[in-house]
Amino acid sequence: MSEQSFIKRHSALIYFVLAFSISWIGVYAVIEQKFWASSVIEISDLGIMAIAQLNGPFFAGILMTLLVNGKLGIKQLFSRMKKYKVAGRWYLPVLIFPGLLLAVSLLLGILVSPELAPTFGVFGLIGGPMAGLLEETGWMGFAYPKMKGKRSALGTAIYFGVFHGIWHIVADFLGNFNAFGGYWLPYFFGFCLHVVALRVLIVWVYENTGSVFLSILMHVSSTGFYGLLISTTMAPVNWVIFYNVYGVALCLVALIVALKYGKSLKIKYS
Repeated sequence: MSEQSFIKRHSALIYFVLAFSISWIGVYAVIEQKFWASSVIEISDLGIMAIAQLNGPFFAGILMTLLVNGKLGIKQLFSRMKKYKVAGRWYLPVLIFPGLLLAVSLLLGILVSPELAPTFGVFGLIGGPMAGLLEETGWMGFAYPKMKGKRSALGTAIYFGVFHGIWHIVADFLGNFNAFGGYWLPYFFGFCLHVVALRVLIVWVYENTGSVFLSILMHVSSTGFYGLLISTTMAPVNWVIFYNVYGVALCLVALIVALKYGKSLKIKYS
């Protein structure tokens, strides 16, 4: 088996190894001194960590597209990233995230703690577009089509969502464990629930449009409105409550979509 044939045959696996390695090594290099010293993680540290983390899926996606599909593959990727002319109804799912974030935070703010009530922050204005563009270029631009093969869209989306959640583990652990302590694991479980549901919803829109642009927009909406509406200074126990409630709520939305559209996540035309 030639080197090129090996890369093409195992392109999804190689992509994830590259993406995880670039992200995890970069994040660790940025924050390891403060983590082991149990120092306070500043906002500026989080910004640098985010850039290091987001480099992984983006650069792995570009590199693997070039290696597997050549210059034509890069051209086709950019074409899907610019595909905005789709049926207008496929822009509506972008509103799921602000609506659900607002509903969950309002409810929890009343029933649990004022810390969980909606707020207004500027993180989402920068973090949303960065996360959407840099992640989805690799996740949906390269990885998802290579993972899917003959599998169902729903099944692929779920286990892709699990990988996506695990990809966050190093940055999240290094950034939050010292502050969260024993609350970190249940918090991260809830975080991963929301990531799996997010991936199902992104794949649903992608399967019906073929648009990486809309995948980016869905991710921008999810991360961006989270950064705009949710406080970053909550007590650890409230982080656990928020992410587990929001994660379950978003999973219910994804379940409704799956029940309506089936394993293919596509509109069925009669």
